[in-house]
Amino acid sequence: MIRKIQSILRLVRLPNLLIIAFTQYAMRYLIMEPLLPSSSFDLQFGDFQFTLLVFSTMLIAAAGYIINDYFDTQADLINKPKRVVVGVKIHRRIALILHAVMNIMGVGIGVYLAFYIKLPSLSMVFLIATGLLWFYSTNYKRQFLVGNLAVSILTGLVPLMVILFEIPLLNREYGEVMLRNNASFSYLVAWVSAFSFFAFITTLIREIIKDAEDFEGDSAYGMKTVPIVLGTFWTRIAVVVMIAGTLGTLIFLLLKYIVFSVDPLDYISLIYFALFLALPLILLAIQVLLARDKRGYRRASLLIKLVMLAGILYSVVVFYLAGFKY
Repeated sequence: MIRKIQSILRLVRLPNLLIIAFTQYAMRYLIMEPLLPSSSFDLQFGDFQFTLLVFSTMLIAAAGYIINDYFDTQADLINKPKRVVVGVKIHRRIALILHAVMNIMGVGIGVYLAFYIKLPSLSMVFLIATGLLWFYSTNYKRQFLVGNLAVSILTGLVPLMVILFEIPLLNREYGEVMLRNNASFSYLVAWVSAFSFFAFITTLIREIIKDAEDFEGDSAYGMKTVPIVLGTFWTRIAVVVMIAGTLGTLIFLLLKYIVFSVDPLDYISLIYFALFLALPLILLAIQVLLARDKRGYRRASLLIKLVMLAGILYSVVVFYLAGFKY
């Protein structure tokens, strides 16, 4: 029984689900709450309802992992035979049942929350996410770049979900006050959107690196991933260009909106970006250029994971700066 539970936790990628939960809690309590314009302002989406939102996101993501492994079993037996769960440790029928139950629960909770805040149109977000994950596993991931973009968009949606359910309620409660002071909550949207964009672009980079790592199995099953269509050389070049673009964007945002927009100079952010984002991205670019086999791409995949984690953890720095420094 314990082994079965361990297999299920491995199947749903428990560490990834915990990162999803941390990301959403960080956006709410480390970014939005401390950056509210006044100490008399409060977040309007209830703590219990927010926990349900996080749980719903985790359930839909877990269902996506399950169905992806379900349809990828044969290719995974070539790419990573020791890590295959569906059909080896968990019966394929059980995997489908788990997928259905988690999807129904996740979407059901999401629809309830959308109606709870009187914005039923937000229900579509959960339905679209579920549909994208299904079509990604059955079709999109076999197409050139389409699957990579689908996963990246859904990853970028994780932090955005927080503002989708919070900003409308803040506008209802404090909109008139903000208008009288010629202000808005757009800066909160900008902060969370920056984290969302970072999640999107780093996920896109990681997905392409993973495709390069899985080149052998994907090629055997006729997939049209970026490395198969472009070749590994041009894929490495494309990834390095994306890394350079990400680094350039980070430097621009750092200089314009963080370092020189506050007084005194924000050395904390400057040091954090240099050590935990810029330097790892440079090392990642070098590693991608040097990669020639699974081991090389696996190292690059690990590096981009660390960069993604460092991006999320910058929210802790923002919380400190907002509450204790400025």
